[in-house]
Amino acid sequence: MSLDAERIACSTITLRHLPLDLALATIADLGFRVIDLGALPGVCDHVPYVLDEAAVEQVAATVNASGLRVRSINADVGDLNAVLDDEARAAREQHVHRLLDLAVAIGSDALVLPNGRQSHDAVESFEADLDRVVEQLTWIDGLARDRGIELWVEAPHFFRFLWDEERSAALYERLPDSIGAVCDVSHIVASGGTPRAFLDRFGDRTRHVHLRDAERGYIHHSIGNGQVDFADLAASLTEHRYEGVLALELETRDVEDDDRPAAARAAGELVSHLLDAAKA
Repeated sequence: MSLDAERIACSTITLRHLPLDLALATIADLGFRVIDLGALPGVCDHVPYVLDEAAVEQVAATVNASGLRVRSINADVGDLNAVLDDEARAAREQHVHRLLDLAVAIGSDALVLPNGRQSHDAVESFEADLDRVVEQLTWIDGLARDRGIELWVEAPHFFRFLWDEERSAALYERLPDSIGAVCDVSHIVASGGTPRAFLDRFGDRTRHVHLRDAERGYIHHSIGNGQVDFADLAASLTEHRYEGVLALELETRDVEDDDRPAAARAAGELVSHLLDAAKA
């Protein structure tokens, strides 16, 4: 099997155990041409959470030297449903602007954000928290579009406030059409859904796909070791005329670090084959 290097990207989260320069070099050596850049505190520190001008310049220089194209920066700017005081709001605004500076500097198509704090429980109430998430995403979307960057949101996200399809629907009903959805198949399956059901409902908004295997309640399987039906995912994406990128975000716990590069290449080849078969 061969790798469709234009459609199958590799997130640097897949090789989060390596420093950024080595992760990028390994990704390129595997034959990938496109990446998602991990900027998630506690998950992947390839982008420092405390971003200043020097950090932006350093990360941008490293990414640009790799020759890889950046599809998105997968980031976190804090709990979007939190109640912020003036100091916290100013800190978030600075963080967002630095991430957008980085996105412009590395030619990223988009900034990806989660949908609230790492809890299914509301800070205040479901409606009040949803109001704050919508307000924050809409505000960030305006800043991003002014810089030529798209904003995409991960909903559902199994560990976050909007963790399942119904809660995600409440969000998407209220967001402007300019904000895209990420179809993260592991979070969808972990929350009890299927990628096909997600695409049937939110396919028109879907701008990106994250790939990792999962089962209900657990997201950390390598592709082929969980319950995600990747053949049906490929078929559904084809039916919905999705021609965008699918990113391997292999934050898995069933592969040793030394085996991660080979596992990423094998997963990329498998998904490429399934996409070709679905088109045929």
